[in-house]
Amino acid sequence: MRGKKLTIGVSAVLVAAAVGVGGAYGISQLGDDDAAASTSDSRIQSTPSTPATDVPTETPTPVSASSATVTPSPTSTPEPTESPTPEVMMAQGDSGDDVRELQARLKQIEWYEPDITGEYDDVTVEAVAGFQAKRELDDTGELDEQTWDVLIGMTQQPTDDELHNRPVAGPPILQYGDTGDDVRELQARLKQIEWFIGEITPNYGDVTKESVAGFQAKRGLPETGDVDQETWDTLVAMTQEPTDDELHNRDPEEDEEEDEDEDEENDGGNAAGLPSECATGRVLCIDKSTQSLRWAIDGEVHTTLDVRFGSELTPTREGVFSIGWKSRDHVSSLYDTPMPYAMFFSGGQAIHYSPDFAANGYNGASHGCVNVRDEGTIASLFEQVEVGDKVVVYWS
Repeated sequence: MRGKKLTIGVSAVLVAAAVGVGGAYGISQLGDDDAAASTSDSRIQSTPSTPATDVPTETPTPVSASSATVTPSPTSTPEPTESPTPEVMMAQGDSGDDVRELQARLKQIEWYEPDITGEYDDVTVEAVAGFQAKRELDDTGELDEQTWDVLIGMTQQPTDDELHNRPVAGPPILQYGDTGDDVRELQARLKQIEWFIGEITPNYGDVTKESVAGFQAKRGLPETGDVDQETWDTLVAMTQEPTDDELHNRDPEEDEEEDEDEDEENDGGNAAGLPSECATGRVLCIDKSTQSLRWAIDGEVHTTLDVRFGSELTPTREGVFSIGWKSRDHVSSLYDTPMPYAMFFSGGQAIHYSPDFAANGYNGASHGCVNVRDEGTIASLFEQVEVGDKVVVYWS
């Protein structure tokens, strides 16, 4: 019985304790609910009637680079720009070594004819302008970088001899110490024009060297005593092919045929007395000694004309040439002078009618051309001569 009472008593205590704790929890919870209600009422009074709702954002779907479409931005059309004016390097009035080099380079390609002066004068202006026009450059007559680059590409660095108008010898084809038949021919040709005295020999010795040097000096060639191509060409143009008798110091036998040839020469009918280069084919045979031009076909002279030549400053070239082109009403681009019935045979040098020669005779000179004063005859000759016909300029 006592045990049962004890159990009932403990249970009662536990129940009382539980009720006490629960009551306390309820009171506490009630206080919290009141506070929450108070807070809720305050929130309702301070917010809008329609509460904002956060809208969830969608995660973008990745797009591969290959499927992306790029809209190009419009591009503007560039405005055309003017080409810059080439910088002028030299012009009229300039002087010095640079001008010398310019003139020398132009002379190498036959755009400048007088001696090198180092002065950028009217002749140089005309030469530069002509070169520019030929190359389809602006023909201003002033040297700009573009013109200079083109000119350098067509020429060589001038030697000191070129820059100072000293003749330059080519490589020798016959020289001191050589022997053989070529030396015999050289001596025989020199003997024909009285530059070699003595017996013809096969030996190129002191006498031959002195004879060659004298001939070169007389013709304005480099005085070396050795035979270069220019010396040989000049000599050949002035002489005839030596006979076997000449080459071996035998007196030629004169026969009736030679007498007949001489009679025909006096009549002006064939090539006797002309250089061997004029004996065959169609040839304009021009003799500086007699100041004459003879038009010969296969050794027969058809026309003879008085002519004059260039001065010491602008000499007419000697040698064997051919007609390169013709111009009936030509005007010189260098000197702005008329050159009617021009037949060009060496660069800018031509055979043509000269009103000045007709008016003043030999009281003047050309700039290197072969002047003719008979207009009617040169007009007729112009029609007969063809491009490719031979021209021989020589001293008799």
